[in-house]
Formats: sequence, structure tokens, C-alpha cells
Amino acid sequence: MGKSISEVGMEDLVRAGVGEEEAKWLMAELKAAIAKVGFSQKELWREVTARKLLKPSHPHPLHQLLYYSVYHNYHNGPPLYWFPSLNESRYTNLGRIMEIHCPKLFRASYEDPISSFKEFQRFSVQHPEELPIHFLEAPKCILDFSDKSKRGGNWLPGSVLNIAESCVRSSNYSNKQDDCVAIVWREEGNDDKEVNCMTLKQLREQVMMVANALDNMFSKGDAIAIDMPMTVAAVVIYLAIVLAGFVVVSIADSFAAQEIAVRLRVSNAKAIFTQDSIVRGGRRFPLYSRVIEAAPFKAIVIPATGEDVQVQLRNQDLSWKDFLASVSHLPRPNYYFPVYQSIESVTNILFSSGTTGDPKAISWTHLSPIRCTADSWAHLDIQSGDVFCYPTNLGWVMGPVLLYSCFLTGATLALYHGSPLDHGFGKFVQDAGVTVLGTVPSLVKTWKSTGCMKGLDWTRIRMFASTGEASNVDDDLWLSSRVYYKPIIECCGGTELSSSYIMGSLLQPQAFGAFSSATMSTGFVILDEDGRPYPDDQACVGEIGLFPTYMGATDRLLNADHEKVYFEGMPTYKDMQLRRHGDILKRTIGGYLVVNGRADDTMNLGGIKTSSIEIERVCDGADESVLETAAVSAAPPNGGPEQLAIFVVVKEGMNISPDTLKKRFSRAIQSNLNPLFKVRWVKIVGMLPRTASNKLLRRVLREQWKQHVQIQSKL
Repeated sequence: MGKSISEVGMEDLVRAGVGEEEAKWLMAELKAAIAKVGFSQKELWREVTARKLLKPSHPHPLHQLLYYSVYHNYHNGPPLYWFPSLNESRYTNLGRIMEIHCPKLFRASYEDPISSFKEFQRFSVQHPEELPIHFLEAPKCILDFSDKSKRGGNWLPGSVLNIAESCVRSSNYSNKQDDCVAIVWREEGNDDKEVNCMTLKQLREQVMMVANALDNMFSKGDAIAIDMPMTVAAVVIYLAIVLAGFVVVSIADSFAAQEIAVRLRVSNAKAIFTQDSIVRGGRRFPLYSRVIEAAPFKAIVIPATGEDVQVQLRNQDLSWKDFLASVSHLPRPNYYFPVYQSIESVTNILFSSGTTGDPKAISWTHLSPIRCTADSWAHLDIQSGDVFCYPTNLGWVMGPVLLYSCFLTGATLALYHGSPLDHGFGKFVQDAGVTVLGTVPSLVKTWKSTGCMKGLDWTRIRMFASTGEASNVDDDLWLSSRVYYKPIIECCGGTELSSSYIMGSLLQPQAFGAFSSATMSTGFVILDEDGRPYPDDQACVGEIGLFPTYMGATDRLLNADHEKVYFEGMPTYKDMQLRRHGDILKRTIGGYLVVNGRADDTMNLGGIKTSSIEIERVCDGADESVLETAAVSAAPPNGGPEQLAIFVVVKEGMNISPDTLKKRFSRAIQSNLNPLFKVRWVKIVGMLPRTASNKLLRRVLREQWKQHVQIQSKL
């Protein structure tokens, strides 16, 4: 199980990859840290990171040695690796608001933003006026319950606005002026060239020109799809569609023609913006050909590189150049008067992953961007002056979240036109001065395993954001160590919620792979197997039930029964029908939260319920050859207890047998989870099946395991 920090010696440091002189210095500094704070594990790790003993240039085994040694045999909840500074906390977005309002709200019980955070979260009700939103007609109130048919009430009733207008107009509140840099970007392959910049004024003029061109061709309220990488042009098109009173249909550029066609049919789209191709690693991958196979109507085609498209267009289609030329006759093509709408008007149709049947078509209104930006403002502390980069796509919820989080707070949006898997992306992060970098765990795993980010200076990053799937503690240790242990703010939510229901916070200590709080204004309970809520302060595991008064949550679906999907069968709590989300949450000692997968990813092993993710976390660290794992279970055809199977991807160049891994997985699971759990089968695979949004398809693996079990039973 490794050594405690008191047992670590010079030879251990040298084995971890540092020279003898540096090992001597490190030992002396460690002894000084211990002399100052003793062996209190949290305080010692805080002292180690405050002294910057561990540097981004140090080999990862050294970071592992000290972190795991400091927290050897730690049993008080997840180990904490980052701690907020009281002084810095007062300069966060949330801290400033708390310092102004909480002395009046809480009187003598208010201490400071860190000590009073939990109390403030419980008290919180979203105040959109804290964001620079321009209303043509202001809301009558924040929340109205007079319409009993709406379980979550009406948010900002009576307000009229255009949320895209707030994105492109200057604002003194967020220190966002016309000459501020709105977007920075770089094309893949231009890694040694200067980063490109676009000011707010330039962005507004481009958006308004596209809005004018849209008015020439379509009728108000038409749904218009975007199926292309998240480039500057895609961002301009998205904002223009909303500004001009149309509806964006978000489609990920990774989809096959059949999946594109389903989304166009469900949304009743009238046209689609796309690219001729996608360029990755110097290679061209066709996109226009997939789109025209799916779409009989008009396509407007942007060139992936250069000024002219490199494909033959159909008669009804237009090149980007010709589309923009359609407004050249106007006296002021770069000026457009926004289309103002009720806050409940639809601006964007997004889709669930759609692993079975038609994907759920989820409507975003003008309220949805307010919610996602409020979460970024409060939990990621996005401010004017930040440079926010998140490799994503407008086809997934993080695309619009990123766009609005930047433009409504005055931050700069950073876009890399290329693959985020290679050194070129990391160099862009360095050269663009990114201060907030968004990731998904599988992306971090690739960076770590390939070493592609070696030698880069990421120290301007003040935090990371992570979402999409469960994080791996050791991968997060590697990521945070690249920037002297800055925080990784975990985010978990959904497209239908407009953002996250649990996140980390800069006003709370953070633990790898864990969430520290419900998001501001969010209420939920964790339910036992009988649908009864556990006490709020009890460590437990169960399905989450969200309070229905969730600002920004959907109240409609285009192609499904919203009531049935999100409310039917959920228990009532304090006279509220809880909203279904489907996550299994673990609340730890100390109140931290860990997502243990979806309700349909739980398994019953020997009469004990556990989750795939819990088993995968243990197996991922069971052997150095393991890159990632997926755990599934199935009962034999003739009945009996469920049997556990582990699918494994091993690191490149590693050679290990399934039987050896089976023994090591079993030993690790029995030591760390439950001595009764047994691994029945291990299969080594080249890759794990995933959706286009990178979510693991355990359903596919479960079917493979069931077939194997059936064959074995016949034999």
C-alpha cells in the first residue's frame, strides 16, 4: 500500500526520477514542512504545495510519491489537494457579493466567504441582475408560482430581451468595451505564428452582417442547423441566428449522415451551415458529403482552409463567400436591430447523446444562457480579463455554455481550430495566455500517457474545469501538478438543466475527482432504495432527486413527454415533486460528492449494490499497464448472482495477459471495495465504445458480456 511520508527517504526520491542534489534539497524542505505543521495530512499537503516543492517539470512519479505518501491511510473523506486563500476569496465574483450582502443577510453569524459559503448556498436564489443582461422589458419578479402547471415556476416572467445582443454589446458592468479582445484563435499547423485576435466591435459587426444575410433568405422563427467544428465562423453564425430571431439546431460534426438526418427531421430545420471538410493533423475528413446525404434543403458551406470551398456544391447550396455577398448592397450591412422576444422563446435545440432511439430534442430559451453563465460566474469565477478555452463543439452542451460564459462576463473566448490531442493545442493554450482551461477526463488521460504537453508553460492557468465523465484521481494529480496544484473544478449537469447541479468552488477546499457543493440556488436530496431522502449531513449512496425550482431547467421536449421523462414515478419531498436526473451520487465523510454513474450503471454483486465507476476507479490503478477500464455485470441465463467482467485498454507497448490482470483486479477490488467481489472475466480491447460526446457505452459492453455468459452456459 506504499509508504507514509515519515518513511520516505532519499533513495525513494531518487527512484522517483530526481538527481541526488535535488533529492537532498527536497528532503530538507520536507523536514522543514513537517517541523512547521507536523503530520496532519491536510496541513502537510497544504504546506508542500504552498512552498512549491513540487514543480511542473518534476517527473510524475515524484508527484505521486509525495501525494500518496502524505495521504497514506487517510480515512476522513477524499484527500484535499487545494485550499482557498481567505484574501483571494474576497476577490472572487461570489466572494465580492457575499462581502457586500451577507453581513446584512446573516448579521453576526457571517464570518467570511469561505466560512459562510455553505450557508450562503442554502440561502441562495439566482439574481440575474448581477450579470450584464440587457432587457428591453425587465422581469416583473425573479420567480412566479402562479401558473401551477409549471412545476419549477416561471423565472423572470414578463421579461423581453435578446440574449445574443447582450453577448455582442459593450458593458461597463463587466468592463467589456468595443476594443476588448472577444476571441483569440489559431489554426492547427500554425503553431509558431502569432495568435489571431478579434475585438468585440469586430465580432458584433460580423454577427450583424450574418444576421442581415439570414433575413434575406429565411422566415422568422425558422430552425437553422450548425454542423461544423467550433471555429470563429461557427460562433459568429450561432450568435447571428439567435440575434435575428431564428433557432439554432446544434449538431456535432462527428455524426454520420443518418444521425444528422434524424436531428434535422426532429427539429424541422430549414437550412444548415457546415464546412467542406474537417482538417485534423494535416488530413482532410469529409463533412459536406455527409451533410448533403442527410439534408435535401439549403446548405451554406464554409471553407475549412482558405477563402474558397474545395467541393462541388449542389444548385441549392451557397458558399460562405456568396452568402455574405448577398448583403453587400445594403448601406449598413454590419448593422442590425436585434429581434426581441419573451424569455421563454426558444433559441437553440440541442440533443441528448441518443444511444437508443431518437435522441431527446431539448429546447434552450433566452433563460438557459443566463443559468449556465451564472454557474460559470459563481463557481468558475469567470471574469473580465480571463481567457477561457474548452475544446468542445456547438453540438454538445459545453459549446453554448462556453460561448455564453465568455461573452456575458467579458472574458475572452479561446478557440483552437484543430485537434486538442497534440502538442499544438497545448502550445496554443500557452501562447494565448489561457487562464481557465476546460477538459474531459479522457483528454487528460491522453495528454498524460503520450507526454505531448511536455515543456510547455501553462502557469498562467488559474484553474481547470472538468466535465463529461468521471475523473481519474491520478490523471487529475498529473493535470493539477502542471500548474503548481491549481484547482480542477468538477462540473456535472446536463443539457436539459442548461448547466451543472453540482460543482467545485473556489471558496471551498477541493479534492480530486469530487464535487464540493450543489451549484448556487440548486437543491437536491439523495434517495435510498425506497425513495426516501437521506439526512443532508449523512454519508450515503443513492439516486439524486432535484428540487423542481431549478432555474434554466427545461419544461418541454420536442419529441418526448417531458412530464414522463423527468417527473413520473419520482417521490415527493416537502410538497415538491422531485425532478429525475438519473445520477447515482455518493456523499462522503466531510460532505464531498462523487458521481457513481447512472442509475442504470449500478450492479448487484453478491447482494451488494455498487457502481461501475467505483470498480473502474480501483481497477484503473491496479496495474501500471492499464490505460482505462470499463466494468459491467450480467446474471447467468438460468439465474443466479451477477458476474463481473472488466474490459481493459492497456497502454501502448505494454504486454500483459488477461489472467494476470484478472488476479490484480480481484486483489485490488477485494482490498479497496469488498472482499466478496470477484472478477469473473477480463478482456483486453483496443478501445472502449463511446458516444460522439465521449460518454462510455457500457450498454454495448454489457451485451457482449451477456452473450459470452450465454455461450459459456451452453458449453
